[in-house]
Amino acid sequence: MSRWCGAYSRSHPGRPPLLAVEVLSPTTRTTDVVLKRALYEQHGVPSYWLLDPTNQELTILELTPTGYQCQAVVQAEETFDATHPFPLTLTPTSLTS
Repeated sequence: MSRWCGAYSRSHPGRPPLLAVEVLSPTTRTTDVVLKRALYEQHGVPSYWLLDPTNQELTILELTPTGYQCQAVVQAEETFDATHPFPLTLTPTSLTS
């Protein structure tokens, strides 16, 4: 288990965070996309977002009974209206500028 998951679990027993957002970088991409995805899934994090600043892309994943399912892949200036885990309107560009 990562240090973050362990620390969060100790301070919030029984409650996973509502949302995990990973900012991808070339040096951590595999860890963020594969390892952390599996950890967040195992710990029941309902929403997992991957922000790729290089490509100005946001991937929205939601936890289902069979694992994470991609809900949207949003590019640059495209607007995304999130409803889960809370209402929010954003664009990848607004997050990466």
